[in-house]
Amino acid sequence: MVAYFNKVTLDFSRLGKPTDNAYIESFNGRVRQECLNQHWFLSLADAQEQIDQWRLDYNENRPHSSLGNQTPVEFAKNSSLARQG
Repeated sequence: MVAYFNKVTLDFSRLGKPTDNAYIESFNGRVRQECLNQHWFLSLADAQEQIDQWRLDYNENRPHSSLGNQTPVEFAKNSSLARQG
């Protein structure tokens, strides 16, 4: 319902076809393996805090092979410098 009111188009993979969106499937697997399966959440607030910590680490501190083994912060900095020079 939130998506509808914000005019977000939902796009679903075909049933039984995880290769339709391999990047998202890979990310979902990482979330489950590295975060959800590692913690016993005591409350909804605790789950939100633990997931937010994982997300921040994933998005800011962790090297990504798709970024040449740079962290997203390093990649953004280097991309910005390349555009300036």
